[in-house]
Amino acid sequence: MNYQKAADYIKEKIGDKKPEIAIILGSGLGVLSEDIKDKIVINYKDIPDFPVSTVEGHKGELLIGNIGEKTIIAMNGRVHYYEGYDLSQVTFPIRVFSLLGVKNLILTNASGGINTNFRAGDFMVINDHISFFTESALRGKNDDTFGPRFPDMSQVYDKELIVKLKEIVKKHTGRACEGVYACLKGPTFETPAEIRALRTLGVDAVGLSTVPEAVIANHCGLRISAISCITNMAAGILDEKLSYDDVKNTAEKVKGDFRNIIKEYICTY
Repeated sequence: MNYQKAADYIKEKIGDKKPEIAIILGSGLGVLSEDIKDKIVINYKDIPDFPVSTVEGHKGELLIGNIGEKTIIAMNGRVHYYEGYDLSQVTFPIRVFSLLGVKNLILTNASGGINTNFRAGDFMVINDHISFFTESALRGKNDDTFGPRFPDMSQVYDKELIVKLKEIVKKHTGRACEGVYACLKGPTFETPAEIRALRTLGVDAVGLSTVPEAVIANHCGLRISAISCITNMAAGILDEKLSYDDVKNTAEKVKGDFRNIIKEYICTY
């Protein structure tokens, strides 16, 4: 996979724009795209080697423009391991962003709440993750141009940014959650037994993304923050079946809060 070729293609399209912040918009959270000014839109399918989204709610386009005084590059939709991609493809965009000079990464996702103090519609700022349910995004020969063979993972999510993001979440929603996120392979929702096991391990929310991107961003030396929209309570917590409609419906209900939170947060960099 040719990261530099993809980066060069994007540079050609965006001219003198120099994005300093990258953001990945998770399931149903593409509403922020409406707030990006003077934007250039590039379809994933047009970028060399760039993976293409196949899931509803993931539009599959790269947006480069401004929020406030900040120039950002946003993925309006991501790709997932369960779509059939390997993790080198899932995380391909992160290394491309690094080559474009991006120094900060904001990860967003829709997730299931495991912490019983949470409720659908909450936003959880991620302070750590558990990733041993999936293979490592760094498996294989190390690319020393991006980072070391054995990167430290003790502070993946920036502590200063966690505090800042929580304050903004609380300002807009009246409450702010923080916790540990676990990434599973999918595409199935988890079983109640799996959720009980995850709770025992100290997990607060679970989803099917984010961790691979965080691992590679950490490897590249990016400053990382991440936020989950709790779109449903995980299996077995409530006496009801789970559906992807829950994800879409809750994301639709909180989209106003989400866009206000992220816009304000970006402007604080």
